[in-house]
Order: sequence, then C-alpha cells, then structure tokens
Amino acid sequence: MRYEWLDDYLLQKRGVTKDYQPIWNWIRYHIGGKMFAALCLDKSHEVYYINLKLEESESAFLRSRYADILPGYYSDKRCWVSVKPDGAVPDDLLRGMLDKSYGLTLAGMSKKARRQALGLTACGLECNTCPLYQSDCPGCNECGGRVFHAPPGKPCPLYACAVNRRHRTGCGGCADAPCALWEQVRDPVLSEEEFRASVAARLKNLNEVPEIGR
Repeated sequence: MRYEWLDDYLLQKRGVTKDYQPIWNWIRYHIGGKMFAALCLDKSHEVYYINLKLEESESAFLRSRYADILPGYYSDKRCWVSVKPDGAVPDDLLRGMLDKSYGLTLAGMSKKARRQALGLTACGLECNTCPLYQSDCPGCNECGGRVFHAPPGKPCPLYACAVNRRHRTGCGGCADAPCALWEQVRDPVLSEEEFRASVAARLKNLNEVPEIGR
C-alpha cells in the first residue's frame, strides 16, 4: 500500500481506536465504537481495499471521477466506497475523504455520545486527566453538567450555555469563547497564567474537531 501515512493519520484523531476483525480479515478504525474506516486484507495480509464513508452524492461523484474509487466492498454501496491502495487517488484527496468519514460518523451520534467518544467535556477538559474524576466528580457527560462545583441541582454554567441553551456539542467553535462564564467557573487554586493556559488548552481540544450538526 502506497498510503503508508494512513494508520498514523487516523490514530492521531481524537478518540480513534483500531482493532483486527479476524473473520473479515479487516483492520478497523472506530470512533465511539462505530467503524468509519477499514483496511481490507487478503490472505497474505496485504491491503487490497481502503473502505470509508461519504455522503451519498459525493460517493457517486468521486466514483465517476476516479477509476480507483469503487462502491464499498461488503458495505452500503450508497455511501461507502473502497479505494484501491496502490491506485492514483491523490494523498490529499484521500486524507480529506477520511476526515469526512470520521466527521460523518461523529455526526451520527448524539451530542453526549460525541463528547464521550472524544473524551471531552463541554468546556474541553479531558476528564481522565482530572484527579477528581470518579471520586469527587462523576464526570460532566455522565451527570449532565451537574458537577461538584456547580450550583446545587443545576448544571455548570458552561454546560448550560453550550449544551442546554445553544444545543452544541460544547464551546468549540463558539465566537464568544472564552466568555465571562469561563471566569465564573475558574479553579481558584490556579494563578492567572495557569488559568489562561488551561483555557487555551481546553479550547484547542475542542477545536481539533469541528462542531457538527448544531
């Protein structure tokens, strides 16, 4: 396969896991437990197709333009395509197709499932890195934003704004972020410099994945 960058490219995407399905002889790439790409292997374990998902109209258009893009092998042929691994599909085009497959799979999830798949809260914190997670705090996604520092019985102001009021996955892509609400929920033990660095890191986490279907 000439697309030697593919495995690293997919695994660097947030929340992506891969496995090997021996019955199919496929290497599969998932987000939130849903497959969005696969390497179909032959008996010698060489790749003979790269499977991915596109919008139905784009799938039809690209199949009409490139001889090396075929209807999806053992997949829904309306939207899944198979790319020949040693064909003439440009690398940049294949990267864009893989990005779209990843995004379409995320878009098919609920916003809560999307945040869980990405491992992020509405404000971009990675719960698994927080020492309070699953001890003092069950996690933003698990409790609907009613975390330990929120007003009793109410969600965190950032969660309430982004998820409940604006119906977004989180603050990522919001033109107002970071807004005054971020100051309301800042950790008092952080210095000004540490707080600003925390905000920047969380927004970077959120902006790694475009806001989908808001």
